[in-house]
Amino acid sequence: MPLIDISIAKGRTPEQLRALIDGVHRVAEETVGAAPENITVVIREIEHEHWSRGNTTIAERASRR
Repeated sequence: MPLIDISIAKGRTPEQLRALIDGVHRVAEETVGAAPENITVVIREIEHEHWSRGNTTIAERASRR
């Protein structure tokens, strides 16, 4: 019973998020033999100000461009 939890920066369209869910779902079925009804996919969209790598947020990197 896979629970797949994805964190991604905000900014994707609903269609892109739906495609991500579909792709991850299919891979879980194919790679671990999970039954479709037992697969849960959660997508957490994170604000750019709340996501940091190397002590710099996505928002800070974008403002420097």
